[in-house]
Amino acid sequence: MSHIPVAMFSLLRHPWVRCKWQSTCSCQTAWQPGLPSVGIIACFLSPGPLAGPEPITRRDRTALQRLPVPPQKQTLERYLASLQPLVSEEELKYTRKLLQDFARPGGLGEILQQRLEMKAQKTENWLSNWLMDKYLANQTPLVVHSSPGVVLPKQDFQDTQGQLQFAAKLIAGVLDFKILLDTGNLPQGYKNGKPLCMDQYYKIFSSCRVPGPRRDTIVDYSVMNPPPRHITVAHNYTFFQLCVYHSSGEPLTVGQIYSQLEKIWSTSIKTTKEPIGILTTEYRHRWGAGHKILIQDKLNKESARIIQQGMFAVCLDAPSTRPPSELAMSHAAAQILHGGDSRANAGNRWFDKTLQFIVGEDGTCGLVYERAQAEGFPIMRIADHTFNFCNKMDDVEPCTTLLPQPKKLYFNINWEVKRMIDGARTHHDTQVADLDIHCFVYDKFGKDFAKHKGLSPDAFIQMAIQLAYYRRHGEVCPSSEEVTTRFFHLGRTDIIPVTTQQSLAFVQAFDSDDISVQVKQQLMKEAVDKHRMSTEWALNGQAVDRHLMGLKLQAIEDQYNIPEFFMDTSYALATHYTLSTIQVPGETDAVMCYGPAIPDGYGICYNPQSSKMSFSVTALNSCIQTNASGLARAINDALSDMHCLLDQ
Repeated sequence: MSHIPVAMFSLLRHPWVRCKWQSTCSCQTAWQPGLPSVGIIACFLSPGPLAGPEPITRRDRTALQRLPVPPQKQTLERYLASLQPLVSEEELKYTRKLLQDFARPGGLGEILQQRLEMKAQKTENWLSNWLMDKYLANQTPLVVHSSPGVVLPKQDFQDTQGQLQFAAKLIAGVLDFKILLDTGNLPQGYKNGKPLCMDQYYKIFSSCRVPGPRRDTIVDYSVMNPPPRHITVAHNYTFFQLCVYHSSGEPLTVGQIYSQLEKIWSTSIKTTKEPIGILTTEYRHRWGAGHKILIQDKLNKESARIIQQGMFAVCLDAPSTRPPSELAMSHAAAQILHGGDSRANAGNRWFDKTLQFIVGEDGTCGLVYERAQAEGFPIMRIADHTFNFCNKMDDVEPCTTLLPQPKKLYFNINWEVKRMIDGARTHHDTQVADLDIHCFVYDKFGKDFAKHKGLSPDAFIQMAIQLAYYRRHGEVCPSSEEVTTRFFHLGRTDIIPVTTQQSLAFVQAFDSDDISVQVKQQLMKEAVDKHRMSTEWALNGQAVDRHLMGLKLQAIEDQYNIPEFFMDTSYALATHYTLSTIQVPGETDAVMCYGPAIPDGYGICYNPQSSKMSFSVTALNSCIQTNASGLARAINDALSDMHCLLDQ
């Protein structure tokens, strides 16, 4: 069983965990029949579907093509081309020689490529397990560094009842989406007229990340029979189990949910002294060791299990400090991402949970999600559906139906757990102080303008970001955009380089008085077209980043020496993404946000709509070279200037 990830193997031996494939899976030697179905994992070992007929909700499991392994010669040529705007000619010459040695006939490159192609034939997706392992092995805190947030439009609550009414609508909206999912009625997703893999939607609800000392694991309770019927609600650092279905299987009405939330609010008016949730903001190895200590107590173990099992979490936040109006959106984004410092709402979260919605008393609304199970596109679709559902609902009246009291979850806090909480407070406050975030809405034009000019809207925005960075820093930098690979079965994302020879020529020429308008327009078109082509490569499974990652991991798995070009200075520079970007489109006036990928970099998300665009820009205050608000202003100016150039 050498192919079983260590963390997964240990989870299979956990006394309350069963594999959902049970005896049909090759992990059955670690599965003990007769155990209660308290926790069930989605084991990585079984390459085939579940035993028996496929549920209708998984109808796309085999309908899409498998992710291809690109030709190695093609990948190496494209990788070498991506280095040209970033490294010197001497460095490029040295890297070219390393690649030639790697790709020689009968050499290591040929062996690894063949092994990768064999893996692609024998597994559902040759990349998915490695990508999951990459997420789960990351030891940085989920807060800021890993888990993205979505900022929804601010609400105007007149009082606490307004907050609870909106939260009730929101819960009902998420349940409405889940019913579509469970009954097989969720419309198939498409991009450019082609169907997308829907697998990620089924991993979002009733799943949770579980910390470990070296590597985390994912627990998936959605396959329990019956599945969980409750959500987790947090208020004033206190967690509750709220059942949202009747025994008949019908979901609670909005009025009934509102009445239950009132009960929760009235029984947690005072803030719990110790914010147990703040432990989930820790570095993963620290939280892994702390989690082991925490669940040694039976009450703590049961409370943690109930939180993990919940379909999703709803955090009823206390109001935060009112910022200046021009910073309101940025302040809300920070609250969504990390909850403020340890005295604010950070303890009112369980960041291991895959999906958490935040409804603040001050009108701040959004969600934060743990990304090991899903990417931003399915999450934004849930947010769109839920927010549209809320907007269609009338005022909510409390219901007089007699319902069970929501279950308050208790934790025994001994001196050791108290010490862990104090340490988590300190570390979290450091992260909060270090995050530099700026959000803005650009409303002079939207994606329709680029379309009207015959340009890709996404590529147009990417070139604006390139121009903004060049103006701010006087140079180009390694830049990436995350692109979906959900045209393929179990597809996640690939990464494409944004900085190209064409983009370099464009940004260098843009502010020059010696270059004509026509030449600048042509350079812009060439840069945009080049980026659009790179995007098409990624969408069709022909990008460079994940293929190189696969070759490297295949070498490690087969116990070969890591190919020398991975230790090359050029590779280190090219993958040190100073600009880490992603487009996450949505119908709602929302924007996703996440922290920078590296300490001296930026994280940029954007939601292009027909007549406007929403942006979030993040950096770290500890880096003197970066400034989120400065780059945000530069992006705003670059968009306007590029608009003027095209209109001349």
